[in-house]
Amino acid sequence: MRVIYLILVIFVLSLNLRPSITSLGPVLDLIQIDLEMNSVTASLLTSLPVFCMGLFALFSIQMNNRLGIEKSLLIAIVLIFIATLYRGFVSESWQLIITALISGVGIGIAGPLISGFIKKHFPQNLSVTSVYSVAMVIGASIAASFTIPLLNRFNESWQIALSSWSILALLGALLLLPILITEKIKDTKTKNISLKITNQRVYLFMAFFGCMAAIFYSITAWLAPFVQSMGMNQAQSGFILTLFTAIQIPVSFFIPLIVVKTGNRKLWLLICSISELIGILLLLGYYSPWIATIFLGIGAGGLFPLALVIPIEEANTIEEATSWSAHMQFGGFTLGALGPLLFGYTLDVFHSYVPALVIVLAIICMMMMIILKMENKSNEENKSLVKVEG
Repeated sequence: MRVIYLILVIFVLSLNLRPSITSLGPVLDLIQIDLEMNSVTASLLTSLPVFCMGLFALFSIQMNNRLGIEKSLLIAIVLIFIATLYRGFVSESWQLIITALISGVGIGIAGPLISGFIKKHFPQNLSVTSVYSVAMVIGASIAASFTIPLLNRFNESWQIALSSWSILALLGALLLLPILITEKIKDTKTKNISLKITNQRVYLFMAFFGCMAAIFYSITAWLAPFVQSMGMNQAQSGFILTLFTAIQIPVSFFIPLIVVKTGNRKLWLLICSISELIGILLLLGYYSPWIATIFLGIGAGGLFPLALVIPIEEANTIEEATSWSAHMQFGGFTLGALGPLLFGYTLDVFHSYVPALVIVLAIICMMMMIILKMENKSNEENKSLVKVEG
């Protein structure tokens, strides 16, 4: 029973890591009109939380050292709740940007700690990571899918539609409380986690994560406005985002399981990258956005969970898992935040989506080059053994 409850906690906490970002896409055009925001400023609504997700990933280490995983997670989820709820009262662009900042801080703290939470409670069962990744995709999907229906339900108020997603954070906080009480009774001690990087391979994974995040959040922020520029209405663009996120659900569940069984992480990373490459090429050619979105969803659905499992797979302890995850997300999200911002800036300069999409295409190619240099931990160890034996 406790195992089921812990899995439920991981699921609900992970649900909260994307709605504050993906819920913006379907109503971004309305927000720009109501708050008189240009494309660069609108891009901050995505770039700022992603940047904070990187910056505060390292802060999660300090919080874990002082407060422990569960208490730190509660603080993070409360920050997400406050930021999302306050969107119901926004009337100025700076207020909405502040909510993006605060939610980014909460997500940045929570992300690495969920990896540590999994390593702590399921040290020998890395397949639980699939719950983490699938829940994130589901959270992103329902936020993208139901923001427009909520908008219609609440008399075209995008403020109330966006603030409605705070209910997920409230649920996550309530589920954490029993665990906090149990941990307090046990009074378990954990080792302090170091901020020092001892494994140089983390820089390679940072670069990969940065490229992946830049691509994902550029698509998340600008796919709906792009298809609207092709003649689709707001409801149709909402369905496009729904398709993009919904297709990631089965992909993000099955691909990590396949990789755990086969051990061929690099091959599947390349397959998913090629899928994103095809999707962007189809958008550049103004072919069916539905088909393009399917390829983009397959790529994103595989890349994100495979990236999330890297620190858990590589680590030997709870502390290592949290540290690896924090460092990778710090570098990756900090770089990834530049993606939507660069996309919006390019759009303002050229008044065309083509140059912006070409930049995304270049980032995908760069990511594939990085993947070719990556090795699984087992492969690295085998190489070391060969050298010793030689």
